[in-house]
Formats: sequence, C-alpha cells, structure tokens
Amino acid sequence: MNLRHMEVFRAVMLTGSVNGAAELLHVSQPAISKMLAQAARLSGLALFERVKGRLMPTPEAHTLYTEIETAWRSVERVKELSRSLVNPEAGTLRLAVTASIAPYLAPQAVARLYEQFPSLQVHVEILVAPIMVDALLDHSADVGVAVLPNEHPNLVTVKKYDCGLVCVMRKDHPLARKRGIRPADLADHRVISSSASTPYGQSLRRAYGEAAGRLKLDLEVRSSTAACWFAQSGAGIALVDTAAVAGTSFSGLAVKPFVNEERLEVRVIRNRYRPMSVVQQHFCTAFDKVWRTAFPRRR
Repeated sequence: MNLRHMEVFRAVMLTGSVNGAAELLHVSQPAISKMLAQAARLSGLALFERVKGRLMPTPEAHTLYTEIETAWRSVERVKELSRSLVNPEAGTLRLAVTASIAPYLAPQAVARLYEQFPSLQVHVEILVAPIMVDALLDHSADVGVAVLPNEHPNLVTVKKYDCGLVCVMRKDHPLARKRGIRPADLADHRVISSSASTPYGQSLRRAYGEAAGRLKLDLEVRSSTAACWFAQSGAGIALVDTAAVAGTSFSGLAVKPFVNEERLEVRVIRNRYRPMSVVQQHFCTAFDKVWRTAFPRRR
C-alpha cells in the first residue's frame, strides 16, 4: 500500500462510507472504490464487509488503521513543513491543551497571536495530560498547556501558574447564596467529580478532605469543562479548577470560592530537545498576558 491507498483507507475509516470518503478527499465514489479494492489486494487483507448495506471494518482493518493514523501524523508534519518553507513569514503552531484551557484561555491567546502573525497556521488538539506528553515527545505538538501535566524528563516547563479550585452551580442552587463553599457544605448535595484513578480526581479527593465520606459522588466526568456543562443542567454542583471558568465561558453559572488548601498548577510545556520557534515564544507570551488579565492576583 502506498500513501494514496493509506489516505483513501483512512478516509473511509473516518467517515464510515465510500461516499463520505469521496466528499472528504474531493474525488469521485468510483475512484474511492477502486483505490480501496487495490488497497485490499495489495495488503492481502479483507478490510471491510458489507452488513445491511453498510461498510463495516474488519478487526484487521482496525489494527491497520491504528498504525496508519500514527504514520499520518508524520505525513501531516511534512505537509506543514513544505507550506512553511514556501511562506516562512506565516509559520505553523501545533498546540495541545487540556480541556480546562480550551474554552477561554487558549482561544484568547491564539487571537492575540494572530494580531502578530495574521497568516499563521494553528492546529489545536484537546488532549488529556498523558496523551499530551506523547504528542510533545513525538513532535506532533509544539507546545502544551495543561492542568496537572505528567512529569517526564524529556519535557521542560516554560511557565507555570498557580490555579485554585472553585465550586460552580446553577444560580438557583441553594449553595449559590453563600460567599464561599467549604467541604462540609457539600454534604447531602450531588457533587460532579472525576475518577479517583486520575491525577485530577485525586486532587479533588484531597480537596474534599474529611468530608469526602459524606459526599454524594455518584456523577463522574472526564474534565472540568464537562463538569461545568452538567452543573449548568442542574445535575449537581461541581468542583473545578479556576482555569476552566476563566472569562465568560460559563456566564450562566454561579462561581464560588472553595475554601481549602489544595492547589493545582497550570503549566506551559515543550519538548526539551526542540527549542521554541519565534511563533511558539510569542504564543507563550500571549498566553501569559491572557492569564494575567483573567487572574490579576494569580501568578
């Protein structure tokens, strides 16, 4: 299989149909079908089966797709490099952020960056911390911004920021009248939390302190952003990092300080063996300005 066969196979896997792959690649359906048949013949594998008129990938196709998707990151980097060589003033930034940074802080920093580099190509991925580490190590991301990132000897912290915890709830929630929320105040209320098997969830458990055993922790989500969405629906009260509620992303929620000693960190990180480009340095500066504007008392 050559790169074109891989591209067609990947498109079919992503879209789930020949028609979808044809639209994605801007070619005809017969051309996709022909390339897919060639890919199956050259690989010696049955890649798809028709079940009730739909293409269903075989187990072998799923295994092959995992490897091709990994290889495709390298192909995309080659494409980006060729574009930047043609237009060096534009540049490319591959940014990885955790969910807390995505609603407000990262968009604001990128908007500032475009003021300096209007032709910049920016690719943003929202990743959990362990996958972000992998992306920085294999160079599929240039800069990462994470809450509680995993430590790795080949990564270096460009800048770190103190990040506290707040409680968020609908404005008609009984606790919304309080100026500050203590762990004991959460008793008898459904608390939207994260799994204790994650570093973030472990931080929340420490923040609950001795009150943890009396809390209704029957709703778990993967990120603080998701916790805010569920809090907006009235499903419960959520304990989240302050980065998640920066700006006006969740203006419909009541945000109250959480009185406890637990502290989190937001870190801007990069690969130790990949010095930052001018664009990457400007992003770090822009993010720092956005943070200081959003949290003037925090550093």
